Amino acid sequence: MATPISTLPNLGPASEAAFARAGVSSAEALRALGADAAYARLLEAGERPHFIGYYVLVMALQGRPWNDCKGAEKDALRQQFDALKAAHAQRGGIAGIEAILDELGVIDPAGPRRKRRSG
Repeated sequence: MATPISTLPNLGPASEAAFARAGVSSAEALRALGADAAYARLLEAGERPHFIGYYVLVMALQGRPWNDCKGAEKDALRQQFDALKAAHAQRGGIAGIEAILDELGVIDPAGPRRKRRSG
């Protein structure tokens, strides 16, 4: 039986819902992915990047309280977070089916065309 994500320290129902939207449905799946891959999935699913959310996830996967992250460790996590965010932006920051369509080359590089309003 799968263990809910909300059973991990620091992660509650909102985190569980966000991970579900990203296709991660259990604590076991989250642990198997690891913090970086799981956070990348959140970004791809449309979650806005937020450093605190990232280091809270790292602490949760280590079984530590979120506020245990300090000093050099927090600085190193900030660098890793910035790298994840930059990689997401480099891929265009698009999510879900649009990311897949982009990989296939069917997304218009000029972006979506907007209809003109009449009247």
